[in-house]
Amino acid sequence: MNTINALYDQDYFLWLQETYRMLESNKIEQLDLEHLKEEILGLGDEQRRKVDSYLRQLLINLLLYQYWDSEKNLCGKGWQNEIDNFRFELELLLKSKTLYNYFLQEIEEIYIKARRQAIKKSELPANLFPKSCPFSAEALLDPEFLPD
Repeated sequence: MNTINALYDQDYFLWLQETYRMLESNKIEQLDLEHLKEEILGLGDEQRRKVDSYLRQLLINLLLYQYWDSEKNLCGKGWQNEIDNFRFELELLLKSKTLYNYFLQEIEEIYIKARRQAIKKSELPANLFPKSCPFSAEALLDPEFLPD
């Protein structure tokens, strides 16, 4: 095992700096390719997890805003702020066409989890919430859209 490989376990930040230096100097043969490949895949996974998380939170807040009438006067503005924040974060991530396509593909699966959390938080009857996502992808990302 060469020095750069050992550095990965000993000092991750220094490993990143050294890896960048090698790439910048075009010293490809000295790279720790095994760990570099892991890190690149990890970056993609992290970006998808962020899309999942922001989408889930956006959906929860949209559902609460639409269906939890008894709390709307008290919490409505807070839900609107959260909706805006999660849309903003998604907008940044979804500049990537790959992540946008991932977002489109995951809406229904993430909706099921968001619906479950909205039911638990609101303690409203489950049948009040649609079983499939009532919001289009366009509505989810539209900064002017709020459900009735």
